Amino acid sequence: MKLVECVCGVARSLWLGTWRKSAIAGLVGLVSLIACQSALAVPTFARQTGQSCVACHAGGQYPELTPYGRMFKLTGYTLGEGGNPLSAMVVATNTTTQNPAADGYGAMASSRDGQTIIESASVFLAGKVTDNIGGFAQYTQSFPDGGSFAADNFDLRYADRTVDVNRDLVWGLTLNNNPSVQDVWNSAPAWSSPYMSTTQGAFGGLPYTTLLEGGLSQKVAGIGGYIYLDKTYYAELTSYQAAKGGLSFLSYPTQSGDTSHPFAGTYVDGNNLYWRLAYTREWDAHNIMVGAFGFDAKTLVDNADAIPDASLGSLHYRDVGIDAQYQYLLAPHTFTAQIRAIQENIDDNQVTPTYSGSATLNTLFAKASYVYRQTYGASLTYRNVTGSADAAVYTYNATSVPDSEVWTPEFFYLINQNVRVGVQFNIFTKYLGSTSNYDGAGRNASDNNSTYVYLWAAF
Repeated sequence: MKLVECVCGVARSLWLGTWRKSAIAGLVGLVSLIACQSALAVPTFARQTGQSCVACHAGGQYPELTPYGRMFKLTGYTLGEGGNPLSAMVVATNTTTQNPAADGYGAMASSRDGQTIIESASVFLAGKVTDNIGGFAQYTQSFPDGGSFAADNFDLRYADRTVDVNRDLVWGLTLNNNPSVQDVWNSAPAWSSPYMSTTQGAFGGLPYTTLLEGGLSQKVAGIGGYIYLDKTYYAELTSYQAAKGGLSFLSYPTQSGDTSHPFAGTYVDGNNLYWRLAYTREWDAHNIMVGAFGFDAKTLVDNADAIPDASLGSLHYRDVGIDAQYQYLLAPHTFTAQIRAIQENIDDNQVTPTYSGSATLNTLFAKASYVYRQTYGASLTYRNVTGSADAAVYTYNATSVPDSEVWTPEFFYLINQNVRVGVQFNIFTKYLGSTSNYDGAGRNASDNNSTYVYLWAAF
């Protein structure tokens, strides 16, 4: 699950009409309740280090890391003194879709569209275990339509650091459950903006993305090693396999044969390698990173009994990407920017192919944000996907391509370091290959525009 960050009634009125009084009342009431309690609730890492949240998070905007926050993670979450490892989080939301009616293929906004709800709650077990071992484990319960209380993000590390006149070397091992969740830059797929997004509709984001951009989250277990030399050079190699057997605690409950939650084409076969390289530099109030990464994975398909079956062949994914990040951190100003591009090549080696031939997906992500006095913030995120045409795969549109484009402006207000309210607009300028009549039944890309209002609070 992804997390984040003033509810802007005027802006929302401009996009989607008047506010619902019930939405305002629900969110304001919950804000008031939590704001009164927040002085008693400090999350685990802040307690451990004795630092304010802004030491680790740029402008206080979780989960965006500062150089100090990145070093804290790379050294295994072990800086400071151990203590109470428990924290919690709650997210309340209201999503309104511009046109929630079903498209020509039956996809429609959630029955919760326009309602203020408690969307999810999480428990965290995190922090220092020994001088070299620490971790971060999140378990989440989704509301209001059911769902299991299950593993979300997980990253357990063993790390060490050697500093002398000749070098500064950090090295470590990681066990995690989502390729790139172990990353420390917010251009990486697992931690990129929007840090929190609507789950209450069919049109919350891009309809297709690469396997690396969330396709395996909470479905795999990865063991890898990394080094970070002289606060400049970073390298990592991690091998992923299906989170089963003794590693099933890392996964959402998607066991073989469970027809309500099958792995359904995202059950990885054998060991699948993820690699990461990055160059970083810090000077004065500035820091930058430029990097590259890749993932090579094979997935199995299910047989008639909803069990992944190697005899049916596999899909082979090869994802390669480049990314960059820039930060300016000098009170009262915080500015960050990220960009990422991924090319995915897919070979269909199944006995009964899904794709008509070799396929490609290309995604582009860019984001800029500004926070003033660690209180008032705004961001703009751009996401785009293009790919090869395939009538057998992209059946839910008139053009048989995945091409889509969405802009996401967001405004947020940090009531304090543990409570954030915000409003986010998803504005589609293309959806499944078209700006208009993409489904052949008269639905336009703009019909999928949505307004997402949220309250995020940590204890």
